[in-house]
Amino acid sequence: MSNLVRPHGGGDLHPLLLTGPDLETEKARAATLAQVKIGSREAGDLIMMGIGGFTPLTGFMTRADWEGVCDGYRMASGLFWPIPITLSTDQATADTLTTGQDIALVSAETGEIMATMQLTEKYTIDKAHECVSVFKTTDEAHPGVKMVMDQGEVNLAGPVKVLSEGDFAERFPGIYMTPAQTRALFEEKGWSTVAAFQTRNPMHRSHEYLAKIAIETCDGVLIHSLLGNLKAGDIPADVRSDAIDSLVENYFVKNTVIHAGYPLDMRYAGPREALLHALFRQNYGCSHLLVGRDHAGVGDYYGPFDAHHIFDEIPADALETKPLKIDWTFWCYRCNGMASMRTCPHGAEDRLLLSGTKLRKSLSEGGEVAPEFSRPEVLEILRKYYASIDPENRVEVTLSGHSAR
Repeated sequence: MSNLVRPHGGGDLHPLLLTGPDLETEKARAATLAQVKIGSREAGDLIMMGIGGFTPLTGFMTRADWEGVCDGYRMASGLFWPIPITLSTDQATADTLTTGQDIALVSAETGEIMATMQLTEKYTIDKAHECVSVFKTTDEAHPGVKMVMDQGEVNLAGPVKVLSEGDFAERFPGIYMTPAQTRALFEEKGWSTVAAFQTRNPMHRSHEYLAKIAIETCDGVLIHSLLGNLKAGDIPADVRSDAIDSLVENYFVKNTVIHAGYPLDMRYAGPREALLHALFRQNYGCSHLLVGRDHAGVGDYYGPFDAHHIFDEIPADALETKPLKIDWTFWCYRCNGMASMRTCPHGAEDRLLLSGTKLRKSLSEGGEVAPEFSRPEVLEILRKYYASIDPENRVEVTLSGHSAR
């Protein structure tokens, strides 16, 4: 019997990806069906359903699910869920489809048939209401808001059969893992308490410090990198993965860390996304989620510790995976090491505040980076990446306004 946390919903993992003869049969049938194009966000959501990362979802949400998730964190079934998982299309395409029909879902980026879906409902939503509920704003400078406001006018609901994991396994060999794979690895190592460290950035010294705090109290840490799409200016997943691997190899005790990746796009939903991160890390077998400053945030839309507070606002039994809440961390020159607001008695003049935005800005401008900011092996990889970018094509990285930290 496993000592790991149970998958969300209290049952077993529920992967929707077909295999073997069933997969070949459904692929052949899918080629005969009406097609609906999907964007990278929906494709990532589909893959997560396929590999069991979104257990126990069986497909894209209905209007009742959407409304319940937006307004009360609950699907129509009563299942806790913090962010709508929906599929949209334009009105003209929706008009050609009928309820009860089977359709093929096709990646708009690659043309690959990703899944089939039995269409059970077509419905419209108040996009502004979703944005206020999930992102706390309707400002289209927020990348998550823009994503919702740009989506099609009609949502399509229904159960899915997933036919593909995309190219993540080929692009990120040894990094991309399914929940079944991480659970098996944790059990092989004898781990029962595992803290997930969510990252969309290379890890600087503050991130390293957070992970090592978790190692002191848990059996191990899963450094879990987002492999899907980011906003302009963020560092690509392959560069980030190389930098993280270098950090783990040189600065962590062997067999205390696993570096893996997952196939979602960032939503930049701050507190709500922190809850989603905890939910699917439960499916990956993690007992805890590290939650630091401005988790999954962007710009100044959320307070630095809103993602801490939201875990206190949901029912205690909503998630088995619990937050490890870490205060603001920094390098203190008087302490001569990493510290937090809870451990360092010194003033702001003695502290070097670390952030991904500051690091990207320094590197993109070719500036010096303090050794207290990031490890030299990591900086070498990042400098090579920035040197390879044509300066005229670089996205400006600002330290205030609507930019990711």
